[in-house]
Amino acid sequence: MKPAMNYGCLLCILVLLPALCHSQDSFTPSRATYYGSPDCYGTPTGACGYGEYGRTVNDGSVTGVSRLYRNGSGCGACYQVRCTKPQCTGEGAYVVATDYGEGDRTDFILSPRAYAKMAQPDEYQTKQLFAYGVVEVEFRRVPCRYSGYNLVFKVHEQSKYPHYLAIVMLYVGGTYDITAVEYWQEDCQEWKPMRRVYGAVFDTQSPPSGDVNLRFQVSWSNGATWVQPKYPLPRDWKAGATYDSQIQLD
Repeated sequence: MKPAMNYGCLLCILVLLPALCHSQDSFTPSRATYYGSPDCYGTPTGACGYGEYGRTVNDGSVTGVSRLYRNGSGCGACYQVRCTKPQCTGEGAYVVATDYGEGDRTDFILSPRAYAKMAQPDEYQTKQLFAYGVVEVEFRRVPCRYSGYNLVFKVHEQSKYPHYLAIVMLYVGGTYDITAVEYWQEDCQEWKPMRRVYGAVFDTQSPPSGDVNLRFQVSWSNGATWVQPKYPLPRDWKAGATYDSQIQLD
């Protein structure tokens, strides 16, 4: 993402989604800017590999992150970001990390929609905040809450049935990270690791020919565990299809 000035999106101030809730963690000082977007939403070509999900999740209140990207394991993390200018609210914006981006010593490059939410609900105040371009902020990680959604895995559009399988993890709730994905190799009777290609995308050049049993390593600040979807990926999987894991992370 490239930081940019975009005054056409000054009025994109929407109600905060109830999907994200508060955390008791302390705030960390940082800096934030925003990127140009014709409709104030995110970008479908972000480094996390989310596609359209990365553009519209959390109603477009998304962000590119730098050090918080953590080689892709930071994709999908949720943050409360609030600025310290007089034009800013005490609540700030609640955002989802969907891309990698570096600005002027910034941790966050926000969508215009998210950047506007840091401002007082007044067009003049919002315009002033956009005029700064880069602002001092403080942030903390908060749990993601996706009402009505379990952890979902999507067969990436670049998958080529039956020889190449890539999946991307969506709707990771709570303050969890997906740090590894494995599939069951029946003839070897062992779990085989999938490669993290980039962001939230994992792949294998030799997927099993039948149903594909997957498991995901879920990590948090002081531990990790493996979780397995209730149903395997069907043998006739298709590129672009999404599958509900029946796993609820919160």
